[in-house]
Amino acid sequence: MIWIPIVGLALGIFLGLMFNIDIPVQYSSYMSIAILAALDTVFGGIRSSLERHFESEVFITGFFSNMLMAALLAYIGNELGVDLYLAAVFAFGVRLFNNLATIRRLLLQKAKPTNTKNL
Repeated sequence: MIWIPIVGLALGIFLGLMFNIDIPVQYSSYMSIAILAALDTVFGGIRSSLERHFESEVFITGFFSNMLMAALLAYIGNELGVDLYLAAVFAFGVRLFNNLATIRRLLLQKAKPTNTKNL
């Protein structure tokens, strides 16, 4: 099931490059935090696939709920005059790099030969 998040990421990048959509400046912080949340979910999906406990329902609901929660935090912070979106940037950034490190470690473990004997 590792292909679902990878296909979604590739499709998103392809569509983003094909269509020239301008985001108004006042919405750029919302969009950037939503993209960060989406990337966190995609890397979390890849990680769970490599750990063999991927569930598509969890992935899809996490994708949309993370994006909406991040955008909501950015909106509330904007209304209060506080950079509340930085909390989401920090949380998603830490999770993204942790997932990436785990993915790298899992791929390296899979690439190692399993039954080598010392000569």
